[in-house]
Amino acid sequence: MPRSAPESAQPAPKRQSVALARESVAILRRLAGQVAEIAALPIQRENADLWRRLNRVERVRPPVWINEICWSEIDLGLQCQDEYCRSLETELCQTLYQWRHLPVDMVVDGFVRCPLVIRDSGHGITGLETLPDHDFGARDYVPSIKSEADIARITMPEVWVAWEATARAHERLEAVFGGILPVIDIGDRCTWFAPWDELVRYWGITELMNDLVERPELVEQGIERMVQANLSRLDQLEAQNALALNNNNLRVGSGGLGYSDELPQPDFDGQHVRPMDMWSSATAQIFSCMSPAMHERFALRYEMRWLERFGLNCYGCCEPLHKKIHLLERIPRLRKISMSPWVDVEEAAEAMGKRYVFSHKPNPAVLAAEEWSPEAARAELRYVLDRTRGCVVEVIMKDISTLRRQPERLWEWAQLAMEVTEEYA
Repeated sequence: MPRSAPESAQPAPKRQSVALARESVAILRRLAGQVAEIAALPIQRENADLWRRLNRVERVRPPVWINEICWSEIDLGLQCQDEYCRSLETELCQTLYQWRHLPVDMVVDGFVRCPLVIRDSGHGITGLETLPDHDFGARDYVPSIKSEADIARITMPEVWVAWEATARAHERLEAVFGGILPVIDIGDRCTWFAPWDELVRYWGITELMNDLVERPELVEQGIERMVQANLSRLDQLEAQNALALNNNNLRVGSGGLGYSDELPQPDFDGQHVRPMDMWSSATAQIFSCMSPAMHERFALRYEMRWLERFGLNCYGCCEPLHKKIHLLERIPRLRKISMSPWVDVEEAAEAMGKRYVFSHKPNPAVLAAEEWSPEAARAELRYVLDRTRGCVVEVIMKDISTLRRQPERLWEWAQLAMEVTEEYA
């Protein structure tokens, strides 16, 4: 039986807990109706099938997807006043905006997800950091780990599903969307495993770079502890039936959508999702400039213990990986490799061939230039697609820090990307 959440001892929530402003509900239901109409269009099934074929490593027109948009620079015309309704309105308006102006190969779902409320005691250690003055600003980290004693402070997390809180969240969403969009409870979809992204915040970047050379055994102790903590969390989620399938309209790794007819496994019982029924991914972005040998020693051999649990895998994010393909070949059921703007495209394409999806990440700096140049953006895409003709490719525009408050730049990029990829169909 799943562990009861601490609030399970509290009285059942009263009906007024879902009471919302009538005006806000009317706004949300109107937007939800527009989403429902779009979700019913045949193009949604067609786009999902395109991603499904790509994820079988089938040669198709390179699908295009845009995410990590600088929404703070785009006026969505939000009207709801209270925080809860405004958060729902924001999500709906972002979906509608993207569909109307830069849909590329996105898929619009005809339902609302209600994430399980999952409580997590954490790692027992926190990173001290300076906060940026805007969403994409730089941060500085104050080291919390300096010795073996500090590593010992990293604890195994205690994880449980707050079922009653989840029921309240579900009820609240039903009060808004009932009769228009179904509300579906969704567990943890676990597609991102990046222990180094977290550990470096405790360690300090400069300090880690030094310790990799001067105290390598200490570094190994640290990453071992983090991997143990993450695997403990995964085991607890699986035991509580709190995992969810992700072979659907969800980004996997840093790439595109996870539609796949290879997941879940043939023996899936339809009820209890296991890691082997899911996609996952790993990345060690802080190792961008590390040699293959150091990447294998301090990152990949630890990440393998996570990746071997899953049915399909992706690897990488912003780190250039063209000289490390021979290492990644060891990953079981590897399907996609992230190809950041800093890769040697020709070297990577030759090493990958048709075995994996070449997840091309155009440089978003083209959208941030003082003068927007569609010609430069088109030329960059053609340069990559010319050199990956023997590969299976997806095009993922992400990490968009600024459009210089000219969202039309992204509209134009979306249009030209679809035109260029059609040339390579």
